[in-house]
Amino acid sequence: MKVTWELQDRLGIITIDAPPVNALNKEFFEQMDELLNQIDDNCAAIIITGAGEKAFVAGADIKEFPQLGQAAGVELCKRGQGIFNRIAGLKQPVIAAIDGFALGGGLELALACDFRIASRKSQLGLPEVKLGIIPGYGGTQRLARLVGPGKAKQLIFSGEFVSAEEAERIGLVEQLVDEDALAEAKRWAGIILERGPLAVQAAKRVIDRGLAASLEEGLNEEAQAFGEICLTEDKNEGVAAFFERRAPQFQNK
Repeated sequence: MKVTWELQDRLGIITIDAPPVNALNKEFFEQMDELLNQIDDNCAAIIITGAGEKAFVAGADIKEFPQLGQAAGVELCKRGQGIFNRIAGLKQPVIAAIDGFALGGGLELALACDFRIASRKSQLGLPEVKLGIIPGYGGTQRLARLVGPGKAKQLIFSGEFVSAEEAERIGLVEQLVDEDALAEAKRWAGIILERGPLAVQAAKRVIDRGLAASLEEGLNEEAQAFGEICLTEDKNEGVAAFFERRAPQFQNK
């Protein structure tokens, strides 16, 4: 099991490499925890992908499950939820590049990202009930918020996989590509990297907070964030570049 980090001109790429299907285990969470501590302001966008062409992540390592009791089961879930919450809470936008299976914990990892791009050969699902358990790394909560409770219940209760096309139709993934999801994720990241980084981060923060608040509270968060952005040099540069008909040179301040 390897979880690698590469920074390419402000784009961070996290690759999960655990042949043959990049299953998540204790070592994954330890490495991811350490890796997340390395992310700083030199990084403005992040892509998470799986090594190889077979899977993004095809679930958790089932070999960890046979001896689980109640306390250990709670601890296992809290461990996974904690890491995925840290990913979801990153101020940088995080894109999941899915090429192949995204199942169980793998789909839960993708759900912790801001949006998802998948190749057409991909299959997605939360099949935990087939093992007599439930999703435990945030799947019951994030999937329902993304696709609605009815569709989430249908998928979780049945444990059935969905095709990439069906995943796009129900809003589980935002875009399909014929083959190379990572290349398309890099293209989107490149677009985002050209935008004001403080504005992108503020937009992410306001959207996420608003989802857990009333409309009135969310609108107030939006207005406050807009006001704070108005004090930045990047705002002045973006407006000046617009009037001068040139590309802005944002400085993240």
